[in-house]
Amino acid sequence: MLLNDEVKMLKQVPLFAGVSPAKLKLLAFTSERVSYRAGEILCRQGDAGDAAFVLLSGRADVIVDGPTGQIKVADIEENAIVGEIAILCDVARTATVKAATTVEALRISKDNFFKLMSDFPEMTIEVVRVLADRLSQTTIELSEARSRVAELSKRA
Repeated sequence: MLLNDEVKMLKQVPLFAGVSPAKLKLLAFTSERVSYRAGEILCRQGDAGDAAFVLLSGRADVIVDGPTGQIKVADIEENAIVGEIAILCDVARTATVKAATTVEALRISKDNFFKLMSDFPEMTIEVVRVLADRLSQTTIELSEARSRVAELSKRA
């Protein structure tokens, strides 16, 4: 894939939609192009959050370790970013990301991601919006799960 194609792909990622093509070209140029076969791990829960990944093609599963084993919590598809929470919060990875199909991705280092955010405050706002949406969805899902558990407890 050519650099201009990567810029077009990055432009389709909501976080980068408002970023100028010149800056996206720099981001694509300074990012590492990586490939994974189905079943390979992009990043592992508990590892240091040193980079985010933008999926250029393919799909990946987001998996967390639970008390009864691994739980798939999300699907990541083309033009999505994953791994940004660990670099934003400076914490260990909160989940494992595993390629469900062949995946082509850009690996964006923590330093490059922060540079882009400082240069483009509108991107920072979009990052906050995406994280708030994820938190809201997680809260809804947790509430629904607790309601189901409470209902099952009443029946027992």
